[in-house]
Amino acid sequence: MSATRVQQRDAIPLAPSGPGWLEPVRRAAGALFARTGFPTQRDEEWRFTPVGPIATVAWQRSPTTPGAADRTALAAFRFGQPEWFTLVFVDGVFSEELTTIGPLPRGARVGSLRAALEEGGDLLRDHLTRHAPTDASGFTALNTASFTDGGLVYVPAGADLDRPVHLIFVTTSAAADAALHLRNLLVVERGARANVIESYVTLAPGTRYLANLVTEVSVAAGSWLEHTRIQRESERAYHIALTHVDQHRDSHYRSFSMALGGALARHNLHARLNDENVETLLYGLYLTRGEQTADSHTAIYHDHPNCRSWEVYKGILTDRSRAVFNGKVFVKPEAQKTDAKQTNRNLLLSDTAKVDTKPQLEIFADDVKCTHGATVGRLDDVALFYARSRGIGAEAARRLLIYAFAAEVIDEVALEPVRLELDRLVLERLGTVG
Repeated sequence: MSATRVQQRDAIPLAPSGPGWLEPVRRAAGALFARTGFPTQRDEEWRFTPVGPIATVAWQRSPTTPGAADRTALAAFRFGQPEWFTLVFVDGVFSEELTTIGPLPRGARVGSLRAALEEGGDLLRDHLTRHAPTDASGFTALNTASFTDGGLVYVPAGADLDRPVHLIFVTTSAAADAALHLRNLLVVERGARANVIESYVTLAPGTRYLANLVTEVSVAAGSWLEHTRIQRESERAYHIALTHVDQHRDSHYRSFSMALGGALARHNLHARLNDENVETLLYGLYLTRGEQTADSHTAIYHDHPNCRSWEVYKGILTDRSRAVFNGKVFVKPEAQKTDAKQTNRNLLLSDTAKVDTKPQLEIFADDVKCTHGATVGRLDDVALFYARSRGIGAEAARRLLIYAFAAEVIDEVALEPVRLELDRLVLERLGTVG
């Protein structure tokens, strides 16, 4: 057996104890990972994703004692909203001390997934590991076998959370060379409404670690969910994530994903439209520099008629960085009256930055409105000239145009504190662009 395969098998930690129904799921996932290992660039879905370095590291188990973090250190990541429902995990360990949860509507639940597993109940048996397919990739199988904790958000039928739920996953230097396997479960029942933010941040910018994440989302009939995901990990870290969304009749799901950190950051976002009159909106922005690679893979499954999806992803790349976008829209024969639009646009700020983009439509119905497109280019010289002619300096004009390019998708974030912080992050990043 090769050394790489041994390291892959050793990457499976002993899963914490849990309810009886979960144990066979974990064992099957562990066996699947032991057989398949991590994907390679020979796999079509991963051929542009340089995952090779992940398989060669003998990753340590996540630390049982997390590193130091306090409210002062985390203040920069809270959007200035200390009153929001906020769950904090430090190096994969839930921190009750740093968590803030106020009064919730009757029946609602916001808390640690591990604690919920210890308590048991039908909620987790009905949803946990039931949405994201374990065989989606070796990373998903490994997560299913190994996840230790994560966030649980449950909104009962008809409830409306009056404040957003913010899940903060922070790493410290204590996580050096560790593999963190975390799983989130978001369940919004019939006619309920919620706003959930996932933040992946670090207090140790130069630390190497692997964050292997799965978020399962269930959006019931007539419900509404705005879901924002912000990834600003260490630029030496590896961040691999799957978000799988199941939607039902008359539901609305709106996603915004931003990727700033990671040596390699890949996010797979899958949305399955399981009934009629479903609306799915996906927006994304990735900014890369140095040798970073940002990979966005999305898939929208139109399985029923009279549904709508809209997708816009944008990228800004400089130095020798790289981005990958692969967006799929599948329309089944019975999914008549589908309305699906998909766009990917990329701005290259250096001669050595590179993008591989592949928007895909697979349509097996004839009464549909479906479009897709992708662009890769540089700043518009005409627009630069126009700005200069109005008295704006060359560098200021350049940054203004880059910011305007990004702002088109940032403006889709409904929560003003989050939108303003994303604006600040983009402007801060542009201040380092030469």
